[in-house]
Amino acid sequence: QVQLVESGGGLVQAGGSLRLSCAASGRTFSMYVMGWFRQAPGTEREFVAAISGSGINSYYADSVKGRFTISRDNAKNTVYLQMNSLKPEDTAVYYCGTWKTDNYYSRGSADYWGQGTQVTVSS
Repeated sequence: QVQLVESGGGLVQAGGSLRLSCAASGRTFSMYVMGWFRQAPGTEREFVAAISGSGINSYYADSVKGRFTISRDNAKNTVYLQMNSLKPEDTAVYYCGTWKTDNYYSRGSADYWGQGTQVTVSS
């Protein structure tokens, strides 16, 4: 059973930084792409970033490219999202997600989700 547990959210001023973490368990972590999504009130959940099992390849939404960095530590079964130059429009619940199939990801959705962590950026 795949379990994902996020941490690291909080309140930050515009221009500030936060680092989110997602600890995974239940299968061989390094075989699977890991991703981050977010959902603001009244909107659909949207793709933020994903990283391949090896960590070599990463993918970003245009809205966060150059400001956010996804990384992973396969020895710790953990994926991170470093968020810099935060903007009020980055305010959302951030979800860690992953997929049933190895070496696969979709920007549309994921198969497994964490409980989410709130990120609030004040202006």
